[in-house]
Amino acid sequence: MKYSLVIPVYKNEESIPELLDVVSCMNQELGGELEVVMVIDGSPDRCYTILQESLPKQSFASQLILHSRNYGSFAAIRTGLQAAKGSFFAVMAADLQEPPELAVEFFHSLESDEADILVGTRESREDPLGSRIASGVFWSLYRRFVIPEMPAGGVDMFGCNAHFRDELLRLEEAHSSLIGLLFWLGFRRKTVGYHRRVRKHGVSAWTLRKKITYLMDSIFSFSDLPVRLLISLGMLGLGFAVIFGVIVAALRITGVMEVTGYAATVITILFFGGLNAFGLGIIGAYVWRAYGNTQGRPLAVVMRASCFEGSRPAGDGV
Repeated sequence: MKYSLVIPVYKNEESIPELLDVVSCMNQELGGELEVVMVIDGSPDRCYTILQESLPKQSFASQLILHSRNYGSFAAIRTGLQAAKGSFFAVMAADLQEPPELAVEFFHSLESDEADILVGTRESREDPLGSRIASGVFWSLYRRFVIPEMPAGGVDMFGCNAHFRDELLRLEEAHSSLIGLLFWLGFRRKTVGYHRRVRKHGVSAWTLRKKITYLMDSIFSFSDLPVRLLISLGMLGLGFAVIFGVIVAALRITGVMEVTGYAATVITILFFGGLNAFGLGIIGAYVWRAYGNTQGRPLAVVMRASCFEGSRPAGDGV
């Protein structure tokens, strides 16, 4: 197969029938050269069972991979890219909020050698107001503190050629950001805008807690901002201590302050104790991530994997 489409699946049971219809149309548009790799990332619903029954009946070739537990969508994408057999690759979400035709556009652009990596960025979206605001704040912080080249709408879809895919898979970093790695690698990059559709089925698993965790992982993986912040706070605290000490000494010498204040002592101790704990937390975060990368554990464990050749339409000759 020439084209490989990777789809991570988690709590997408209701959208699977429509997803299969969409992928079937994509396969026809691509001349029957599409391979679909669906990775079930420990989904608690019936996604795996439904796909196990449905994929053998589809016209397109496919692989169905089941993770032993939920490792996250980025780990699922990596698993799919590792298993994919095509020459050109695209990644698409199973909830169909991103237009499938964008993946077809990726394939054509990659085949014509316009770029090594294409990223889809949201120019508009039909999500609720609260979701749009949260997303805008998240990607604004990401651009400010992690990857300045990140598009304002963020990245949810991307496509790449085999060379880029191979280099990406060489970067086996735990607690990192796959999107950040796409930009860190460089290569010839092209951005394609799209309109994000309203979600028809289910609820997004991309919760606020996961967004915060992802943002922190990205900051610790691609920026020394926490260390620089700690240094700045340390210098500020030192300056505060020096100024406070000079004031106390002057008051003591002039006789204005006869007894050192208890409140000032307690405040000073609490201030520097909190600053010290904050600093240890930041250093500990870096140490923990460095330790995680030395353990050599796989980023995901595959429990089951199946391949389906796909059925040819009647009338196709040999």
